Amino acid sequence: MNENLSLFDTDESGQVSIEESNHANKIDVVKMDFVEADSLYWDELFDGFNKLYAITYSSGIGFICELLQRFSYSEIIFGNEEVMSYSLQEVMAYQLKTIERLREDMSKSKNDLISKIDDGNLKMYLARKRLSHEKIYMLEADDGRKRTIFGSANLSRSAFTGYQRENVCYIDGDKAFEWYMDSYEAFKTDCSDSITVSALKCADDGEYLEEIPVMKTVKVKKALVIEPENDLKDEVRFTIDIKNLSNKFTSFIPKADKKGKIILSPEKVKITKRRIVDANIQEKELRSEYPQLVMNVADGTAELNGKMLDLNPDRESICNDVILFLQYMNGYERFHGDVGGMQSRYFEFANWFFTTPFMATIRNIAVKYNQNLLPYPVFGLLYGQSKAGKTSFLETLLKMMIGQKTKISAPDFTRSTIENLKRNVMGAPIIVDDLTQSRFNQHAIETIKNDDFGVVDNLITYPAVVISANEDVKAVAAEVIRRTVICRVQAGLTNTELMKSNIVRRVQRNIGTAFYREYLRHMFEAIPELLEDLKDDESAGAPDILKVSSEIICDIISEHYDGGMPIYIRKLTLDDYFNEKVTGAYAMKTIQSAWIVNRRAFVIDKRVNQLRYNAGQTWEADRILKELPEDLEAHKVREWIVMELDKACSFFDINFKKPGILSRFK
Repeated sequence: MNENLSLFDTDESGQVSIEESNHANKIDVVKMDFVEADSLYWDELFDGFNKLYAITYSSGIGFICELLQRFSYSEIIFGNEEVMSYSLQEVMAYQLKTIERLREDMSKSKNDLISKIDDGNLKMYLARKRLSHEKIYMLEADDGRKRTIFGSANLSRSAFTGYQRENVCYIDGDKAFEWYMDSYEAFKTDCSDSITVSALKCADDGEYLEEIPVMKTVKVKKALVIEPENDLKDEVRFTIDIKNLSNKFTSFIPKADKKGKIILSPEKVKITKRRIVDANIQEKELRSEYPQLVMNVADGTAELNGKMLDLNPDRESICNDVILFLQYMNGYERFHGDVGGMQSRYFEFANWFFTTPFMATIRNIAVKYNQNLLPYPVFGLLYGQSKAGKTSFLETLLKMMIGQKTKISAPDFTRSTIENLKRNVMGAPIIVDDLTQSRFNQHAIETIKNDDFGVVDNLITYPAVVISANEDVKAVAAEVIRRTVICRVQAGLTNTELMKSNIVRRVQRNIGTAFYREYLRHMFEAIPELLEDLKDDESAGAPDILKVSSEIICDIISEHYDGGMPIYIRKLTLDDYFNEKVTGAYAMKTIQSAWIVNRRAFVIDKRVNQLRYNAGQTWEADRILKELPEDLEAHKVREWIVMELDKACSFFDINFKKPGILSRFK
């Protein structure tokens, strides 16, 4: 028999050989005789020995500190069952947290582990691989006696004081000791890193990154291969599912008393059951009310509410959708204000809007391969003056994607509400209409800054959130700007013009999903290569899904529209969304306009290379300041904004040093 045959090897007929696959990997089995069972105190089990060699998981540091006092020499390898894949980030996090616990318990119990390590009487190691799941404690005495303790018990007080049921066995003698010691030494050498005195003395984890044990090993060995365990998907999924279900139950469980105990009665069980049933009903209502758009990236298919989408729409239907979309966009030419800018911003927003069902999958891969999440935003903010058609624009985009319009009202927007929706709604963006400044500050900012959403849960179908707001959203903080696609519009209709317009109703009534289904077909062809680039550490930069998307949209419109391509329909890149002149567009326009009409608002001091601008109000100064790039070194003094003169000339495209010249730099 070929012992290297994998689990999925087949014979000549193509059938899997069950006998061979079951014997693919041998395991070590220790054969022993049952002598007797006895009841002992934990200290009796360890008494009479001078040296300890241990492998333990989920350890109790306080108990270990007490145990170490009994031995003149000790070695301990710490593992952690919560570390699921042993990726580099998990290993670093686990090692840092274990060292923190050791440091804290040393302080509380006044146990000086550092002096023991200094004296050479204690060596501690942290696992970086899962190649051992044993709990082994090998004891050795100066007179040559040896004992090997093994079983289910970790080195914790609850395990060794009878608080919980454990399987504890021991064998006295050299034979077992030597066999287990070989296994211990191999694990220590190949799969663990030593805790140094300098690591235990560190006070700042970020400052002393090199003191993390795995980093010290790299320094000594010059190179180290960290290979995550990718064959544990079922275990990881099961563990995550348990945590998710536990979190879900938390709000329904009766509250504990002051001692942390929960007293259950039949009546409380009934109440808890009723709460969970009601929550499940509400969850089902959410799923039925909101669309479920699922992108199956692996096989290039899409489902809407459980039905497979036809990604090969007929040409006539695509042409119809393209013409209606362009008619809708061209309708903005009747507006008053910055019409060209409005059309450009709306197209940029539409391009991102159409990519959003793919963002969760891309962000999931980005996390696994330690890539930046910022190029893949899952929040959009559309704000500006009223009567700018913001709500109808978002409704039209959603109609093009899924054939229906859904949105939630602003008073329902809270972080918990949105995150609950994101867990239950799939794919299609959630639209929050008409959010106020106070509600935006209170709920939206923290929600947007939560980059960890979906990471632990391994979610790959959650939707983007699109917020529309009026002019009262005065300023957007930098931490929101870099995580959000922002579209600020400064054009609108009068009341009577708004009443007479019927283009929105006509387009929404007649537009279909053919354009978007054609778009999806092309995106599914492009996404695999984009994901492979994301996995490549040597890639020149973050794969640009917004660029890929805009190229596909331009190609579809060009192929299905006989008229000239409108100027606002163009190929985009990530820079069109997040470069400093885009994110600082409001500040730029404000300063440029003020320079033309109100020179007295400026003070230019060439001697100290300083430009000062009086914004008139402190809140307006705040608003402008939040959009200015960091290299301007701008700061605020009451209603004045102070910045570096040379850099301000470059950023605003104005020669502030020559007040008599109105023209900007080219």
